[in-house]
Amino acid sequence: MNTRAEIAAPSADEFGHHTPPPGTVVPNEPVAASVLIGRDAELDALRAFVHDARTDGAALVVSGVAGSGKSEFLDVGVELAVAAGVRVLRCDGVRGTRPPELAGLLQILWPILGDARRPLNDRQFQALEALLVDGAPAETDRARLPYTVLGVLEAVSAARPLLVAVDDWDALDGPTRDVLSFVARRTAGRPLGLLMTSRPSHTRPVSPEGPPELPLHPLAPAQSAALLAMRRPGNDPQAVRELLATAAGNPLALLELPTRIDGSLPHLPASSDRLASALAPGAVHLPAGTRDLLLVAALHPTADIPVLLAAAARLAGGALDFAAVEPAERQGIVMFDGMRLLFSHPATAGAVVHGTGPRRCRSAHAALAAELKQGSVRQMWHLSQAVQGPDPDLAGRLEDVHHTALRQNETATAVRLLRRAADLHSRPEDQGRCLLRAAQLAYGTGWVRRARTLAHRALRHPLGPLGTLWAETLTRPGGGAPARSTDPETWPAPVDADEQESALELAQLVAPAVIRDTQRVNSLLGFLDRLPDRADDPRLLYATATAAPLRRATAVIERLPAFGERGNLPVQHLERLGEAALLAGAPLRALDLYRQAERRCLFHELHDRMPSVLVRQGLAHLVTGDWGQAERAFRQSGENAEEHGRDHHMTAAGLLERLTRGLRTGTVPLAADARELDVAERSVARVDEIIAVGIGWAHVESGDFATGYAMLWRLLATPGHCTAALFALVPYAEAAAAANAADEARERLRQLARELGPEHAPIVAVGLAVAQAVLAHDRDGASLYERAFAMDLSEHHFAEASLRLAHGRWLRRRHEFTDSRVTLRHAAATFAMMGAEARVARITEELRASGERAVAITSAEPRPVPARDLLSAQELRIATLAGRGLSNRQIGAEFGLSPRTIGAYLYRIFPRLGVTARSQLAAALRDEPTD
Repeated sequence: MNTRAEIAAPSADEFGHHTPPPGTVVPNEPVAASVLIGRDAELDALRAFVHDARTDGAALVVSGVAGSGKSEFLDVGVELAVAAGVRVLRCDGVRGTRPPELAGLLQILWPILGDARRPLNDRQFQALEALLVDGAPAETDRARLPYTVLGVLEAVSAARPLLVAVDDWDALDGPTRDVLSFVARRTAGRPLGLLMTSRPSHTRPVSPEGPPELPLHPLAPAQSAALLAMRRPGNDPQAVRELLATAAGNPLALLELPTRIDGSLPHLPASSDRLASALAPGAVHLPAGTRDLLLVAALHPTADIPVLLAAAARLAGGALDFAAVEPAERQGIVMFDGMRLLFSHPATAGAVVHGTGPRRCRSAHAALAAELKQGSVRQMWHLSQAVQGPDPDLAGRLEDVHHTALRQNETATAVRLLRRAADLHSRPEDQGRCLLRAAQLAYGTGWVRRARTLAHRALRHPLGPLGTLWAETLTRPGGGAPARSTDPETWPAPVDADEQESALELAQLVAPAVIRDTQRVNSLLGFLDRLPDRADDPRLLYATATAAPLRRATAVIERLPAFGERGNLPVQHLERLGEAALLAGAPLRALDLYRQAERRCLFHELHDRMPSVLVRQGLAHLVTGDWGQAERAFRQSGENAEEHGRDHHMTAAGLLERLTRGLRTGTVPLAADARELDVAERSVARVDEIIAVGIGWAHVESGDFATGYAMLWRLLATPGHCTAALFALVPYAEAAAAANAADEARERLRQLARELGPEHAPIVAVGLAVAQAVLAHDRDGASLYERAFAMDLSEHHFAEASLRLAHGRWLRRRHEFTDSRVTLRHAAATFAMMGAEARVARITEELRASGERAVAITSAEPRPVPARDLLSAQELRIATLAGRGLSNRQIGAEFGLSPRTIGAYLYRIFPRLGVTARSQLAAALRDEPTD
């Protein structure tokens, strides 16, 4: 048989006139429904269908691609119907064969025709039995068949509500599909329901005409992750990300796809018997040339069609042309976009080649290697998969080309190249070197479990002293690492390039753990200072900034511009440099680096790294005081993290978004629990300190100055242990002034200035100057405000606006109301632009106190602010010249400044005026006076 029937056992009153009362409650949670994740809306529609079917009749087609869960959804519908007292007749289509005519219809009706208790004298039953059981119907009978079937089903449903459940309607024989379509359009007014599933197809009808369709769309990333966690727990985060990417929301693929085995050779996309039969049931019947083409396409999905055809021809031993694509297109396996073959689903690539033998797979890799550019990353990768046994020469070439992969931001490929090089090397020293470097790259990318596995393997081979320390530190987390690995005083000097690499990786790994130990910090800084040959390495700068963000801030900031001139830095290095800039107190430079990283991610389609980049962009905006942009970046990071299954980034982004919203609106967010902080710590180092400082600051924004002052005072008592508190010097001073603790706060600021010394970051110097002005006595206020305004505030807009707010208050107390109002309005414009709603409201009250009659500057209803109130005189002139079409070089010649400096000015001017391009400047400045 080509169909399979599942028959519900008849009850004692099978043909009695039993109709359940219309108000009967359909159970909400059958057993099968409890495993359907992400289908709440569809389940509600299914319950409504069952209710309608057993009272007034209904039909429903559940559509979806292979593996979308149609059969499980049909099972839920059957359970709901049986629980509601409905009789069920069921039939399943079978793919891959040509079913006999009316085979499906016979399976549906067989329980009725073979039931001894049916009315023997009923002419409809007898006619149907003659047509289906006794032989093929005549043409005259064929025309009446749909009416006969409808009459029989109507008679059965009159005795007891009836549900006909059909799985894979599109795989049934043609006459059965026609009859079911006819019945589905005529269920109204009868306690009769038709529930059918159907799969989109290029060669057969997609679904019956008439009944409503309920599509099963791919699961959302969060739903896919929840399904994996429930049904396949225990996978490491990188394996989960790979499964989510390949499954693309397909439930069957999520449950069936094997996790990648790094040591499996040769490489072949993963799949399973069940996935292959679901996603590519007809692949085995395709022509040999088409199968060869699909094999090389699965091994190299991004290759252009000429390369694939040439490789497939080499594999087949004969010429192939575009006609080889057509059979696979007709089956819906691939689509041709003009240059490349695109598989209908990411998991289809593995399904079509499932079961290919290792020998054939190596031949396909060799064919691809012969057609690709010699020495390219992809060519070397395929070549490495085509060989067996040791090959030291090829292993050395793989080590060389892994640097190219890194420059192309293909870190995963670089790790695989090094792993394969380790397999091909014959000397244990070479094997250990490749495995160690692969582990270091994996750890730097965030693949911690994979990195530990590689580090364990590396430790089985001879390694240098520093390489051994790094591997031991990584493989023994939680305090199990040897003491010498976290004590830089005991580290030996690196003797070669490999040991220098291990030294930098070890410094990166250990720096966060020694920041509270002054002696070890000094030892680490001394060790790094003895690596002059690697002074231009981002890892050295990151380790320096992490270990001593206060003492080495100036040195770190001075070295940052040199990296901006190198346009080939990988994303992970840009992230490290951004963190170094942020720790050293250069948030605008950090923001520029993170934006470069974002562009690299978009260009190279490194979507799984976007959550990390965006959450760090949000931190940079947070430090600058641009809370509106910070909240937006954290929200985008959380959405990206949810989409790509990065739970730690999603947790960190959620916590920081709530914190930023509290700062912006003047509401204190709820404190994070320990579990959330532990998860978020994997995304943002020292996130607990950031949250603690932010909550203290939020108390100040909310008007609870006493609590805010107490919290920030405790955090500033030991600034070396909480660097983030140094970015909150201004709210600390504001809270102290409002809480009558100005004398105590002034003394603490003087102590901080002595402790920090002359090397502290410019942002901290600005914060100290503004804080001292905020706390100034009326008698010495003029000199302190003059000193603060004399500082370069062009990159510190929040501090400048806070200074103007305090200065406006000081002027009002001196009864200089006109100057006070001008100063306060300028501060209000800046705060409104940066999304500081609570501060705008506070300034509104100050303006009223200074005699302002109509105050319209609020963050909820912003009014247009003249450019002269948003820009300094020089910034206004630069913006005017740029709006006239002058280049950065021409403008620089006018002012005696470099084109780079003019670009920095415009970088600050654009967001203040709300423009994104030079062409928009003329309109933004239209009402301004011209020179």
